Amino acid sequence: MAGESNPQEEMKVVKGPNGYVLEDVPHLSDYLPNILTFSNPLRSDPAYSVVKQYFVDMEDVVPQKVVVHIDSPRGVHFRRAGPRQKVYFSPNEVHACIATCGGLCPGLNTVIREIVHSLHTYGVTKVLGIEGGYMGFYARNTKNLTPKLVNDIHKRGGTILGTSRGGHDTAKIADSIQDRGINQVYIIGGDGTQKGAALIYKELRRRGLQVSVAGIPKTIDNDISVIDKSFGFDTAVEEAQRAINAAHVEAESAENGVGVVKLMGRYSGFIAMYATLASRDVDCCLIPESPFYLEGKGGLLEFVVKRLKENGHMVLVAAEGAGQDLIAAETSNSKTGQDASGNRLLRDVGLWISQKIKDHAKKLNFPITLKYIDPTYMIRAIPSNASDNVYCSLLAQSAVHGAMAGYTGFTCGLVNGHQTYIPFNRITEQQNQVVITDRMWARLLSSTNQPSFLHPDVVDEAQSKQSELFDEKSRTEHVKTGK
Repeated sequence: MAGESNPQEEMKVVKGPNGYVLEDVPHLSDYLPNILTFSNPLRSDPAYSVVKQYFVDMEDVVPQKVVVHIDSPRGVHFRRAGPRQKVYFSPNEVHACIATCGGLCPGLNTVIREIVHSLHTYGVTKVLGIEGGYMGFYARNTKNLTPKLVNDIHKRGGTILGTSRGGHDTAKIADSIQDRGINQVYIIGGDGTQKGAALIYKELRRRGLQVSVAGIPKTIDNDISVIDKSFGFDTAVEEAQRAINAAHVEAESAENGVGVVKLMGRYSGFIAMYATLASRDVDCCLIPESPFYLEGKGGLLEFVVKRLKENGHMVLVAAEGAGQDLIAAETSNSKTGQDASGNRLLRDVGLWISQKIKDHAKKLNFPITLKYIDPTYMIRAIPSNASDNVYCSLLAQSAVHGAMAGYTGFTCGLVNGHQTYIPFNRITEQQNQVVITDRMWARLLSSTNQPSFLHPDVVDEAQSKQSELFDEKSRTEHVKTGK
C-alpha cells in the first residue's frame, strides 16, 4: 500500500562489477508507482536551450574517492545532480516552501534567493518562506517569496526568514505541510537540521504524499561528512584573517605582546586551521582534535614564553572547542548544559587560556601585554564572499533540479568538485574532523613551528603500544617460519 515504509527506505544501494557501489537517494516513484511525468520546461528556456547536453544523464554518478590504486575497487558513488529530461511536477501545481534552521552562516540569503529564482525559471510561482526555523511550520508567520522580493538579499548577512534551534515536531510539521498543500520542501541547516529533514521525509512518505524533501547542508565549521566543504566556510576563513591581522598588529606593537584569537569550531578545527595557514602570522593553533597540556616541559605555557623570547611577540589561535576537557577538569561542576539543538554548551577557551598565560607570565616575573579578540558573531553574520556566492547558487539550483525530477529524502553537496545528491543518513552519521595525522595538519605545524603538545605520558603510551604490536608481529612471523 502507498505510504508503507521500511527501515532502509532512505538508502538505495546499487552494486555493480569491480566493487562499484551507488548509494542512491529515494524517488517519489518508489512509493507512488503511477505518478505522472512531464517534459522539463527548461527545454524552451532561452537561457538553457542553447546549452548542449544540458540535461544530466540518468546514469551519471560521482565517485566519493578519486585517489585509488590500480587494483582498487571502484568504491562508493553518488548520483550526479542536475536537471533531468522529465520532471514529476507540473510547475503551475508546485507549492514550495523554504526554511532555515540552526545558527547563522554566510550565504543563507544567497541560497534562499537562488532557490526562488531557480523555481521561477521552471515556471513555479508559489514559494512560501517559513519564518523562525522548524517551529515556524506550526507556530510562526510565513511570507510569500517572489524573485523581486529576494533579488538583493544576497548582499545582506543572516537570513530574511529568521532561524531558531530546536522546535522540531515531526507530526506537527507534516500536518502543516499537508494542510497547506506544500509539495516541495527545502530545508537549509546543519547535521541536526538534516536529521530533522530526514524524519519529515519519512513521515510524508508514510502518508503516501507526493512531496519532495530536499536539504541544503549548512555549517560554518565545515564539519559535515562526505561533502568537500560547506557553504560559508570560505567566507569565514577570509573574515577570520581580519581578526588574526588585528591580533598580530596589537602583539607586534607591544613589548612581549600576545594576541589571542578565538574562532568557531565546536568539534572541528577547520576554520582555525585554514585561517592559520592563510595568515602565516600565527605562532600557535589549537583545535579540538589535537589535545594539548599547559604545564611542564613541552607544554603550551613553556612554548609561549619561548616564542616571546625569540620573537618579542606571538599570535595564538584557538578553536572554541579546544581545551574543553582541561577547563572542565579545573571546574568543580564539570557538567555543561546543552542548547536547543542538543549541542554541548562550551566554556570560553579564549578567556581561559588568556588568563593562564597571564598567570604564568606573572609567576615568572615576565611582563607581557595580552589582547584577546573574539570575532565569532562578526564572522557568521556577514554576507558570503564571491566564492561562497557561486557555491550557494549551485547548491540551490541542484536542490531545485532534484526536487523537480522527483528525488526526495536527499541533500545536495559537492563531492570531488561535482554537485551530487546524497542520502540524508550519509551526512548525519558522523562529523567531519581534522585528521591530525594528515598532511594538512603537518603543513600547519610546519607553518607555525609549534610542537604537537602531546603529553609525554601519551607519547610513552603510544610508543609502548607500538612496541607491543611489533613484538606480537615478530612472534607471529616466528611461528609461521618456524624459526
